[in-house]
Amino acid sequence: MFGFVTFGLLGLLSLSLPVGVVLFVLGFGIDQFFTPFPLIRGLGSMVWSTSENAALIAIPFFVLLGEILVRSGIATKTYGALDRWVSWMPGGLVHANIATSTMFSATSGSSVATAATVATVAMPQAEKLNYDPKLFSGAIAAGGTLGIMIPPSINLIVYGFLTQTSIPQLFLAGLVPGILLAIIFMAITAIICIAYPGLGGPRRTFPMAEMIQGLVQLLPIILLFTIIIGSIYKGWATPTEAASVGVGGALIIASIFGGINWNMIVESIIGTVKITSMIMLVVLGASFLNFTLTAAGLSGELTSFLEGLGLSPLATLFVIVLMYIVLGFFIETLSLMVITIPIVVPIIIGLGFDPIWFGILMIVLIEMALITPPVGLNLYVVQGARKSGSMGEVMIGALPYVFAMLAMVGALIVFPSLALYLPAALQ
Repeated sequence: MFGFVTFGLLGLLSLSLPVGVVLFVLGFGIDQFFTPFPLIRGLGSMVWSTSENAALIAIPFFVLLGEILVRSGIATKTYGALDRWVSWMPGGLVHANIATSTMFSATSGSSVATAATVATVAMPQAEKLNYDPKLFSGAIAAGGTLGIMIPPSINLIVYGFLTQTSIPQLFLAGLVPGILLAIIFMAITAIICIAYPGLGGPRRTFPMAEMIQGLVQLLPIILLFTIIIGSIYKGWATPTEAASVGVGGALIIASIFGGINWNMIVESIIGTVKITSMIMLVVLGASFLNFTLTAAGLSGELTSFLEGLGLSPLATLFVIVLMYIVLGFFIETLSLMVITIPIVVPIIIGLGFDPIWFGILMIVLIEMALITPPVGLNLYVVQGARKSGSMGEVMIGALPYVFAMLAMVGALIVFPSLALYLPAALQ
């Protein structure tokens, strides 16, 4: 059965079918060939019980929030402000790509949306200042991955929903690793540009008065992050309520600092409907697939297989990490999460690992999948924003940041407190 699921998944995805449809088809196949019960009769009840979960309502709100910020012009102003503060380092404007991605990750909740936002704003600057296209675009693709690590994160919401773990605790757990990963990205950029100065473009400095003036442009993002995260941890709002408050805050901020009109609101809503529909189709399809997998006994088979290897808990964890790295080459990230979580997380808990810690470890591995070919979505998003050049340039430019993520995986395994300190301290 495991072979049927694996090859069926890869085969159907190779036909360019929508991921959500693929998951439903696999569920129907397992129901037909591997279970004696007519599980399809429970499809309506399962889909309804999954879709009515209140935690999932946060997803369209966070998507809408990001759409408003992008379309109101706040992204361009944020990029310009950060350019004044970080372009003095080796690598110049490449650091602004990472810093802007980090700022927008604190509000958008989506890696693809973050990468698309920064790529749209930054690419004209790369062409104007003659930056190396590989490193410049690779940094945008890598920086965009922070959108699912730094809270609020749509993927962490999905993880918390599927594992019944605390979403506020997951948000806290992702904060330090997310910021640390951004710092590592900037450090790697500086090292590369010191070794190969031609890759980084000109280093620029600005008068202190101009730099301080630019801080005003950062206030909208900082204020919005404070409203969302502060309301959650003060106990004033659940993540879903905080997301709705964030949308209201984004509209107010956009009207003050950006530009807001009826067309912009309509376009933001249409974009939100499209993205949310895609996410929910994947979640519902994965829920049905997980339902059939459990009924067919696959989770028990996989558990028995791993236990039969006779490995220590740490060695088993490394096998699971390797599995995610390999699957990340071929499966879209949200799909990879919802397919594997119901199978892998019970094994992880049984081995004595913390589910919140493992959620952050999984997110780093999922981030890696976003910038590794052939299915790395951020690579395609950044390439789509470029006017020239090949996809290979983006892939090569993102490669150093893949090694940074591998280093973060090792750091989380050796120092679990990187993820667990804040949740424990603020309980």
